[in-house]
Amino acid sequence: MAKITEIPPQHIVKDIEQLNKSLDGLLPAKQLDRNVLIGTWNLRAFGGLTEKWEASENDSPKRDLHSILCIASILSRFDIIALQEVKGDLKAFRHTLKILGPHWSFILTDVCKGNEGNGERLAFLFDTRKVKLSGLACELVVPNEAVEKIREGAFNRQFVRTPYAVSFKVADKTFILVTLHVIYGKSAADRTPELKAIAQWLKEWSMDINAFDQSLIVLGDFNIDRKGDERYQAFVSTGLKVPEDLHNLRRTVYDDNTKFYDQIAWFENAQHVPQICLKYKNGGILDFGPYVLKNRNLSPSQLSWRLSDHLPLWAEFLTSE
Repeated sequence: MAKITEIPPQHIVKDIEQLNKSLDGLLPAKQLDRNVLIGTWNLRAFGGLTEKWEASENDSPKRDLHSILCIASILSRFDIIALQEVKGDLKAFRHTLKILGPHWSFILTDVCKGNEGNGERLAFLFDTRKVKLSGLACELVVPNEAVEKIREGAFNRQFVRTPYAVSFKVADKTFILVTLHVIYGKSAADRTPELKAIAQWLKEWSMDINAFDQSLIVLGDFNIDRKGDERYQAFVSTGLKVPEDLHNLRRTVYDDNTKFYDQIAWFENAQHVPQICLKYKNGGILDFGPYVLKNRNLSPSQLSWRLSDHLPLWAEFLTSE
């Protein structure tokens, strides 16, 4: 059995070296006391692992040690990244942490129970050389009284996967990141009530936490089909703003730019002034497809089970001028 801490076969070493060179041009550099690079990535069924450098056709799961090296190389380019679909089985997650090294830390939820919860966790990974926890970690639960205020049959239960909020500090900036993975449901309409409830709850919460001068940024997999549809309108209904350069981007490994699943957003006031302490610079997606596992000739579907079907979405914020 191969071990992630061993030296990989030479062709894999070269593959990772080439991936890292490519990442230098695909993402902004992390700069101490200058910026903070925040990402979100739905890592498909991030749980089990085949402890071989390259999984065979008969192996299950298909995610192998080579895949973990690729995932860790991508994750290392962020200061903080929210992860969705981390499973109850933390084997792949723990192997990734071994590659990232001792200056990386994490905080995550317990497993979401029930069929719709899909045995998933929500997690944050962060580079402790720049990022510190600032005290808050909580799940967002709607009080029964608030549920009654959400009309149109919008919301009559708790969230399938409860949104997870954690506060961080970079330099002198303190902010709260809220990550979530909205219910997929049997039809697109099933997602609208949860999106509407989340948007309303977050608006009220953001107004309350402003007394502590803390910013609120929402990120994760919202399962929004396309910009302008009913799901998107529910999401932005209370003032959440998605930066323009994150709109028309392909979110998945498939050749389809209509899906709007993954988002990074924050609130603006009536004068369209962002209600966050960080200054947004730019953002984008990381299309890793052309740069990973190049010797394997994988289809998008095959690649999705080794890395993910979602592409990482990122935003760069300035912490100083």
